[in-house]
Amino acid sequence: MPRSSLRRPGQDLDLSRHLIDTDNLPETLSSGSLFGNHLPLELEIGSGKGLFIDNAASMNPNHNYLGIEIIAKYAKHSAAKLARRQSTNAMMISGNAEPLLANLVSAESLEAVHVYFPDPWWKKRHRKRRVLNESSILNLTRCLRPGGRFHFWTDVLDYFENTVELIAEISPILGVPIPEDKIPATHDLDYRTHFERRSRQNLIPVYRVRYEKRDR
Repeated sequence: MPRSSLRRPGQDLDLSRHLIDTDNLPETLSSGSLFGNHLPLELEIGSGKGLFIDNAASMNPNHNYLGIEIIAKYAKHSAAKLARRQSTNAMMISGNAEPLLANLVSAESLEAVHVYFPDPWWKKRHRKRRVLNESSILNLTRCLRPGGRFHFWTDVLDYFENTVELIAEISPILGVPIPEDKIPATHDLDYRTHFERRSRQNLIPVYRVRYEKRDR
């Protein structure tokens, strides 16, 4: 299913509070360094067009949200959504999430990590490029606080099954996978991301799971 074209942000729209590139990051990614407060911080890896982060930040003003999107035009598009709403608790980073999670996020500092409909990288030789791999799972486990949540949704059964098996093998402290029901939203469908909407409109199954990190 091809992606629809993006709406370009207006030239007068100031993105400086909602979009950061990797050359201008603080030494540590935290609520304090990014938002100047100590609210719980949730991280979305692969924000796409920004539907989830925009809605989540609007509905949960007592949490901060950081989105990381590797494709620059999508990061800019997501940041523009936040800027138009003048969001004070959400921002985007344009860049690769894996080194940022590994090097700039402190242990046990995140309330939740969200990964929705990541690129499946269908060819076997390309699967090492998947967002959820051994190193990223270990890093997000390290960064979640005890009791913190990891949400993973995909419409690719192979990706879903491989990820669940990998977590059970290398990161049992994440606990057991908890099936996650659809969350009602204020759209024509109760979808959380544009990918979920397209999958459901085309009658493609969506696999949803949540983990809650155990105490040691």
